[in-house]
Amino acid sequence: MAEQGFWDHQESANKTVTETSHLKSSIQPIIKFNARIEDVKTLMELVEDAEGDEAQEYMAEISDTVSKLRKELDELEIQSFLSGKMDANNAILSINAGAGGTESCDWADMLYRMYVRWAERNGYTVETDDLAPGEEAGLSSATIRIIGPNAYGYAKAERGVHRLVRISPFDSNARRHTSFCAVDVIAEVDDDIDIDIKEEDLRVDTYRASGKGGQHVNKTDSAVRMTHLPTNIVVQCQNERSQHKNRATAMKMLKSRLYEHYEDQKRAEMEKFYGEKGEIGWGNQIRSYVFQPYQMVKDLRTGVETSNIQQVMDGDLNRFIHSWLRAGCPKSRNKEIKIED
Repeated sequence: MAEQGFWDHQESANKTVTETSHLKSSIQPIIKFNARIEDVKTLMELVEDAEGDEAQEYMAEISDTVSKLRKELDELEIQSFLSGKMDANNAILSINAGAGGTESCDWADMLYRMYVRWAERNGYTVETDDLAPGEEAGLSSATIRIIGPNAYGYAKAERGVHRLVRISPFDSNARRHTSFCAVDVIAEVDDDIDIDIKEEDLRVDTYRASGKGGQHVNKTDSAVRMTHLPTNIVVQCQNERSQHKNRATAMKMLKSRLYEHYEDQKRAEMEKFYGEKGEIGWGNQIRSYVFQPYQMVKDLRTGVETSNIQQVMDGDLNRFIHSWLRAGCPKSRNKEIKIED
């Protein structure tokens, strides 16, 4: 970056700056952690030379510091699991209502809010690329982009079917209903990724954007839907007023989905990403959210559960995401963090 002429090529320079920032964000916490370890060692030496109340004060400070170091070490360990090729990239998260009709559309709307809150709580920026309202209430589908370091590495833990059990607000008899939604997560890829999309393999449809509207958005065919005919992958975007901008965003989403699709084919492990969801219905869920007759959210892959459903619906998902990351890393299974006395 200090070389002469570094900024002559803006695009490559920006990529280098982004990579540098990512590396610094990975390394700096480790450097700071090691520095605090040295501080604790210094305090240990002071305890040996101190007596009475002074020694007790040093011991209390050591105990408090070690307690904080445990939490920091836990976070550093979680970050070390994000070593996948695309883990550092932005994430494209899609929600689709499944079995349950209006109930599922309302559930999709709740999940949409939950993921937006989770992203904001963790310092990510959220952009909504597409919202398709349900016939009576809620959303039939939604697509958002989660922008920030390691967004995909964390968000990929949410890929699968999510089940809700509650007393329906749409049922006059107040009966308990079960609803399902599928969540898919892919990594956003760079524009210059080597994905060959032939013009004859692409069908582009334009239509009027749905939503609250305004002076312009619902008066022109600004929304774009792209279908890749060989794979039948469909993406759509209606967030921008300009059809040109929506088309560019849709093309980037299509490249991301095709990249994921082709990578799965190369590894011959399609079930790792798409088979895990299966049908959006019974027997395929990764997590259950029970509002009535009791309150419980349980991840069926890791066994992690909590009765504080309000916190979860407000975006407190890290307990589930971190447990899933740990379970997926062989070195981390059944491992406890131990700090010697």
